[in-house]
Amino acid sequence: MDKPADLFIIGGGINGCGIARDAAGRGLKVTLAEMGDLAQATSSASTKLFHGGLRYLEYYEFRLVREALRERETLLVAMPHIAWPLRFVLPHHRGLRPAWLLRLGLFLYDHLGGRRILPGTRTLDLRRDAAGAPLKPGFARAFEYSDCWVEDSRLVVLNARDAALRGARILTRARVTGAERAADLWLVRLSHADGRAETVAARALVNAAGPWAGEIVTGTLRLTSSERIRLVRGSHIVTRRLFDHDRAYILQGSDGRVVFAIPYETDFTLIGTTDAEHLGTPAEARCTEGERDYLCRFVSDYFARPVTPADVVWSYSGVRPLYDDGAKSATAATRDYVLSLDTRGAPLLNVYGGKITTYRKLAEAALARIATVLPVPQGPWTARAPLPGGGFPVDGVPRLVAALRAAHPFLTERWALRLVRAYGTEAGEVLGGARSAADLGRAFGATLTEAEVRWLVAREFARTAEDIVWRRSKLGLRMSAAEIAALDRFLTEEMAHAQHPGR
Repeated sequence: MDKPADLFIIGGGINGCGIARDAAGRGLKVTLAEMGDLAQATSSASTKLFHGGLRYLEYYEFRLVREALRERETLLVAMPHIAWPLRFVLPHHRGLRPAWLLRLGLFLYDHLGGRRILPGTRTLDLRRDAAGAPLKPGFARAFEYSDCWVEDSRLVVLNARDAALRGARILTRARVTGAERAADLWLVRLSHADGRAETVAARALVNAAGPWAGEIVTGTLRLTSSERIRLVRGSHIVTRRLFDHDRAYILQGSDGRVVFAIPYETDFTLIGTTDAEHLGTPAEARCTEGERDYLCRFVSDYFARPVTPADVVWSYSGVRPLYDDGAKSATAATRDYVLSLDTRGAPLLNVYGGKITTYRKLAEAALARIATVLPVPQGPWTARAPLPGGGFPVDGVPRLVAALRAAHPFLTERWALRLVRAYGTEAGEVLGGARSAADLGRAFGATLTEAEVRWLVAREFARTAEDIVWRRSKLGLRMSAAEIAALDRFLTEEMAHAQHPGR
């Protein structure tokens, strides 16, 4: 058996990969195992926002909101290719929250987090502003404020990639089948997708399995725990573009909830999310017809042209593993994270809850807990440290696009922008020395080429077409079923050749 790892992390979502990156950067020997693809579950099914959580103020979650608001700009600086500022329009709906309450909440939102980059709140006359054009005539006033967009699944992959560059071992399609304490170590048993079995020794174990965290404790590790997680399903729908401007809407409902309508992948609108108790296994999460219809009705109360189920081109759903704080409803359940350290032998850190905006702070908090039971060579370092491809100014995307097109004249503006938004300063490396589209090898559709596919397999842990067209990108919205199937066949052949190069 190899020399023990310092940390063995179960779970390749944002919390697991964030902890792996932080720990590897501090000099710890890290192994991470994910039973499927990175970000395959909850972490690719978010509303894709770095935000403070305006509605959490109603539940007095001031610490969580303050931490999240402060993190927005810290994260924005570290990943300006996959995250960017976004303005949100909150129409005043007579009969729901009064205007004075909205103004008070937005005042707190503007000032709790020490905002420096993002502009503050302003009031809109919807009869004059372009944001009013797609709405029903009865909406006359709105408030506009700032939050940030983030490509959630790419955030996870880039954290994993940076962890690997710093020495971490990242294992995908590697299921943890059991683990036992042996003296001062954990012995973790793995089953790989190709049938190989492996046992890894580690000084400490981190359970960051998201909605499977409880199952890991009681099933895989066979331990008892009084802590519980609450599985809450959040579903989203995607329609063709509903409005022509680049701002998002945050819409209030008579049930007390809010729903976002967000510009998405240039030609689409993302609508979500729901909050429903999830009773099945996390893998069974699907956007139900009821949730789809609920979201359509919700936004149709605001938009002049009703949104119907026929307008939906795609939907997705994920299960949020919220710490069970005893709240009466899924909407009211805390989004804060809880870290539980078990020192009955080799240390076990269980990670419960959390939200994507605070993943970096969660990782720092996790390392602080680990440092009480394990030597950690270095202190916190990740604040504003660029992720791969993110080493450029927040407003630098247009310059990168122009430089990429100058070096590769065959690129259209839209193709170049997609590459820069995915890979940042590494977009040129993806293309290599190509002077024509033909130099990039096989074309799979929607500007996806063999050169890019090979990069994703070699650098970003991709193995299947689904990994590529729904998580490393959202090109599945533009590719046909036949094109995606052809990509899968190519990947299957490439994987077989890589494993048996002599055949």
